[in-house]
Amino acid sequence: MEHPLTRDNTPEAAAGPGDRPRRPVGLETLAYGGDYNPEQWPEEVWAEDVRLMREAGVTMVSVGIFSWALLETERGSYDFGWLDRLLGLLHENGIRADLGTPTVVPPAWFYRDHPEALPVNREGVRYEFGSRGAICHSSPAYQQAAASITEQLARRYGGHPAVALWHVHNEYGVPVSACFCETSAEHFRRWLTERYTTLKQLNEAWGTTFWGQHYTSWDDIRPPRLTPTAGNPAQQLDWARFTSDALLDNFRRERDILHRLAPGIPVTTNFMTALSQCESLDYWAWGREVDLVANDHYLVAEGERNHINLAMSADLTRSVAGGRPWLLLEHSTGAVNWQPRNLAKQPGELARNSLAHVARGSDGAMFFQWRASRHGAEKFHSAMLPHAGTDSRIWREVVELGSALGSLGEVRDSRVVADAAVLWDWQSWWAQKLEWRPSVDLDARERADSWYAAAYDRHLTVDFAHPEADLAGYPLVLVPALYLMTEAASRNLRRYVENGGTLVVSCFSGIVDEHDAVHPGPHPGALRDVLGLTVEEFAPLRAGQQVRLTGGGADLTGDVWSEFVVPRGAETLWRYADGPAAGHPAVTRHALGPGSAWYVSSRLDAAGLDTVLARAAAGAGLPERGLPRDVEVVERAGAHGRYLFAVNHSGADARVPLPGDGVELLTDAAVSGALDVPAGTTRVVRL
Repeated sequence: MEHPLTRDNTPEAAAGPGDRPRRPVGLETLAYGGDYNPEQWPEEVWAEDVRLMREAGVTMVSVGIFSWALLETERGSYDFGWLDRLLGLLHENGIRADLGTPTVVPPAWFYRDHPEALPVNREGVRYEFGSRGAICHSSPAYQQAAASITEQLARRYGGHPAVALWHVHNEYGVPVSACFCETSAEHFRRWLTERYTTLKQLNEAWGTTFWGQHYTSWDDIRPPRLTPTAGNPAQQLDWARFTSDALLDNFRRERDILHRLAPGIPVTTNFMTALSQCESLDYWAWGREVDLVANDHYLVAEGERNHINLAMSADLTRSVAGGRPWLLLEHSTGAVNWQPRNLAKQPGELARNSLAHVARGSDGAMFFQWRASRHGAEKFHSAMLPHAGTDSRIWREVVELGSALGSLGEVRDSRVVADAAVLWDWQSWWAQKLEWRPSVDLDARERADSWYAAAYDRHLTVDFAHPEADLAGYPLVLVPALYLMTEAASRNLRRYVENGGTLVVSCFSGIVDEHDAVHPGPHPGALRDVLGLTVEEFAPLRAGQQVRLTGGGADLTGDVWSEFVVPRGAETLWRYADGPAAGHPAVTRHALGPGSAWYVSSRLDAAGLDTVLARAAAGAGLPERGLPRDVEVVERAGAHGRYLFAVNHSGADARVPLPGDGVELLTDAAVSGALDVPAGTTRVVRL
């Protein structure tokens, strides 16, 4: 199969309408900087900030994100003088601005006039003003006010020479995505009428004959508020879709104003693709609407090998961008402030994290934030300029990173070369998380994390893809969790295998359609044909119970889940040696044309999953990399050449084989045949 350099991994073209610019205007190198909140400081501090930014090699800062109350002090009363002076100061010093629309924080005066715009939770409690993101996104008053301040900013700064990028809102869906008030209920009903047209179609899709939930009037439909027991899963799934769409509509409204009044400047908003940080948005849909995909990523400080989650988030962000370069808009120089135990980063980790994102497609490394705050909820969050000032380890590492990124400007616009694809669908995740599934222990996100880690440890660079996306060119496609699968996705996977691909599918996939209705016939309905098997019955395991799988040259261990699998053309590779499905097939392979489809019917541990994926990858023609553990090697390719990034997360020096000669860009040293990467460092070779 042809190796894909570039990939559109969504069902439709991703990452921005039309031919609009997709990178910050006027920025000729990698983006480096962070959120800058000068309104928190006396104006005489600004000159010092800008001087230190230049010392650190800062090229762009994000401004104005939380400034609505200072820009519009009362309805229709504006004060732009301080922002005029700030943007002028940045421009004079050659620093570009990512200018925010401050619509994540409506002012107190707005809620004084419109208390109904505060969101209501599922239990019927209305939140109060005093945090951030306290917004009912269905509120007409909020929509009008947000459009008004966005229009004021666009008219005033659309032609300002400092503005390189528009930054709409902030982290949509965090901390509140859904509002359950009556305004949202009316909005939900309008959304449903557009989706289903008639109540008959809605009743059929939702299966309302169950438990007497049949609707005879649209007005009887409510959000899925608190119910005595499990609610209608199809209704809850549509509510999740509606919530993502409602927020996306508000983004589009602001984006369209900016496109109209500030043409030529790209528009973005900061995603949070790490599956542990935001789960309420379907980023496949969102990625098609921004001009430049941007992401925020924060390490789980206490997590074991948390650099794997970093790599996963970066790969997922790049995939949402359709394979194009993206931008890391926030991460931390050290500890955050909102985790249970906020561990500081170790020496060198700041640069290693940043360069790992760049390796996987980001055209820069931005932080929250520039100067550490003295007040507010985030005063213990790390910053580029910490409370300790410039005589500190963090500051010295910030300056060193700025120099390193300055030497990597030529990698901008290049694209990551991937070996395999992982299928992921937010809507399937939403559906699997609903109540009353066969086992509370079988979690889609955990499977995605584990299967990604297995691919990472085999040194495979992966793209993520929507189940209906074009998979041609990937020799290997992994499906860690796809409980919900459409008929279109089913046909797509069969076509992929029939054309020579190797597909590896995890348990409890292909079970229901887009309405959370079980596919007709035996499980796994949407995957029966391609996998060449049926599942007579699920056999979840007790808490802590394990099962042993024999065959395939090595015993494997599973837990949480097993199944009564019946081959219908598939070959049995491993069987259950014990447990409720003892004697039944556990891992199978089905030849279909020149391709093959593997099925893994238990939750394998890391060693077992590695064994299976090693066999499947070899069958797909992917070579063993022979690299040390926790040394990631990623290639970017573009008009200026090929770049090999080697990031050593381990505590030991490593040697990485090179496919030829080159120059190491961070040290300007010539290299040939192999690359030495000291412990905890990164090297970048132009091949």
